[in-house]
Amino acid sequence: MFNWYLELSRRERLTFWAAFSGWALDAMDAQIFSFLIPTLMAIWHISSGQAGYLGTVALIATAVGGWASGYLADRYGRVRIMQFTVLWFAFFTLLAGFTQSFEQMLVVRALQGFGFGGEWAAGAVLMGEIIRPQHRGKAVGCVQSGYGVGWTAATLLSTLGFSLLPPEYAWRALLWIGFLPAIFVIFIRRFIEEPEVFKQSLANERAAGIGPSAFAIFKPSILRTTFLAAMLAFGVIGAGSAFVPWLPTFLKTVRNLSVTGVGTYMTVITVSSFFGFIGSAYLTDYVGRRRNFQIFCVCAWLVALAYTFLPMGNTAILLLSCPFGFFTVGSYSSLGPYFTELFPTAIRGSGQSFAYNFGKGVGALCVAGVGLLAEIMPLGEAIGLVTLGCYLLALLATLLLPETRGLILTPTGQDDPLLRPSPATVASVAQ
Repeated sequence: MFNWYLELSRRERLTFWAAFSGWALDAMDAQIFSFLIPTLMAIWHISSGQAGYLGTVALIATAVGGWASGYLADRYGRVRIMQFTVLWFAFFTLLAGFTQSFEQMLVVRALQGFGFGGEWAAGAVLMGEIIRPQHRGKAVGCVQSGYGVGWTAATLLSTLGFSLLPPEYAWRALLWIGFLPAIFVIFIRRFIEEPEVFKQSLANERAAGIGPSAFAIFKPSILRTTFLAAMLAFGVIGAGSAFVPWLPTFLKTVRNLSVTGVGTYMTVITVSSFFGFIGSAYLTDYVGRRRNFQIFCVCAWLVALAYTFLPMGNTAILLLSCPFGFFTVGSYSSLGPYFTELFPTAIRGSGQSFAYNFGKGVGALCVAGVGLLAEIMPLGEAIGLVTLGCYLLALLATLLLPETRGLILTPTGQDDPLLRPSPATVASVAQ
């Protein structure tokens, strides 16, 4: 099962663990804050609405920072921008531990968000360009499972912190721990190099006296790809946003589960989603990018329908939570390798980060969409309707986008014949 990893070169393995660790630390810092909200509400006497603003401002900043970092990665280098974004969010996480009011925390959270979004943008394109074509899907997808490790670390640290320290000190200590990722930059600077395909592309641009533009992804020659990639990201991420945030409410109010029961079901879903990341990563290399998304979208929607509409007992719902977590979240891991192959090297960072962060930012509106629909129809029906719309958009995008499995990345862009894999290449990759 892991023979592909043994085939990687030392450079590929170091890059794999650099990106994996970076995303795990990123997720840890981001998730820790969710455990601090009740304490901040009590200490600073802020409302639930104000607490919501702290989450919203970070999400918006993540989308903006991701796109900006993608452009900077095209201009200055994948590794350099990855270093910068890790230092950025680590510094402002540390600074958040010194804030004294809601207003101060709001500003710091916005600045944190720029780093969170940028780290994914630089790390995803770095991985996509370093890893060889036949293992790109598995490697990039498996790296994203580092988010699960980060979430687990955040849970354990938060539990330990609030057990050992008074709440008024524990929340600050947990944020100060978030500065640890800055040490990780030493590893990145010492062992990780820029991808050759990027260095050659940048050299060609400088020789021609041109440079990347943040808006080059909207030129007529690439606009169709940009639009469809953003549609795919919106469909996949929007469907998850429509269901996952509302799931505890659905289980408690519709399925009448206790708080303990909801926690048990959510744990099953979270663990299953980790295996979904891995499963999608492997499948995208074996059956192709488009077919992988189609399989996951159809299965996720069927499971969502069963989850929300069929009259089942709690045991059946618990068992169904396994495929629900697997398919609903698993497809996220295939976005990175697909987007790497859809955009030319010179604008890969801009295109990949824009598409993903557009889907993430606009997809968040699906949370509100479900809430509005739930005022005029049952919650289960509202969730099912929004997820159906999102998955239909994702399926339509896969029908209009090209298959890219086995794509050889070159500095010259998508028009180079080398970028079009032959049937023999595709067959060898599948084997």
